[in-house]
Amino acid sequence: MARIAGVDLPNNKRGDVGLTYIFGIGRSTARKILEKCGIDSAIKCGDWDDAQTAAIRAEVSELRIEGELRTTVQMNIKRLMDIGCYRGIRHRAGLPVRGQSTKNNARTRKGKKKTVANKKKATK
Repeated sequence: MARIAGVDLPNNKRGDVGLTYIFGIGRSTARKILEKCGIDSAIKCGDWDDAQTAAIRAEVSELRIEGELRTTVQMNIKRLMDIGCYRGIRHRAGLPVRGQSTKNNARTRKGKKKTVANKKKATK
């Protein structure tokens, strides 16, 4: 099992798909990395030899990925919240940030609401 940037890549996946298990690397970036290293993207991650793994590791080390990228994203969100812009206010309130409608949907951001039945009035 190849271990790159602290992430175990699955042995049975193609190279370009396996690299996407690293936070911050998508399909297009994975293809570019493999192309720079001269590795066929159809080769499975488990079939890479040590030289290929080392070449990929060197290419990936130049990118901002995993913990560093997560920190940057969280700092950007915190900056938006601190300056009080529209997007920051939406983040703070836990509502959709990118203009989605909230009348009927947006359950992912708003959360599941529980309905409470009306209390029955006491009889006299």
